[in-house]
Amino acid sequence: MKKILSTLTVITMTIAAANAQAISKNAIGLRLGDNDGFGGEVSYQRAVSDNNRLEFDLGWRDSKNVDAFKLVGLYQWVMPIEGLFNWYVGAGAGLGSFDSPGGDGTFALVAGDIGIECNFDFPLLLSLDIRPELGFNDNYSDDLDLDIALGVRYQF
Repeated sequence: MKKILSTLTVITMTIAAANAQAISKNAIGLRLGDNDGFGGEVSYQRAVSDNNRLEFDLGWRDSKNVDAFKLVGLYQWVMPIEGLFNWYVGAGAGLGSFDSPGGDGTFALVAGDIGIECNFDFPLLLSLDIRPELGFNDNYSDDLDLDIALGVRYQF
């Protein structure tokens, strides 16, 4: 019985390893969405293991009511779906600065992240994700914002 269980365990692990798609070591690009007016973010991803990575996003906003930027860091868990597709979930936090007619200041936020990505055989990564963010500054944002964004990144 032990031999059968050992054999099944080895076969299962081999199949899982063969089907696992390694995430790229580095990826840089743009994340385009609409989180409370933030239209764009420069995005960098760095793998920390076969299925985990860090993501850093620098976003900006320039409108007649407010000028702002923010930096968000996320830790993400990446799981393969099938073929070129992965799904991921993450959590993190960020800081930002704003300037508005009512005053200027800084803000903090906590964020979650869930999405799907297509990791092509050539160095292109496309993603679609949802990132809820809870801001902490009554003068700028002290509520929950929901960001839906499309990411386009170069993998290296």
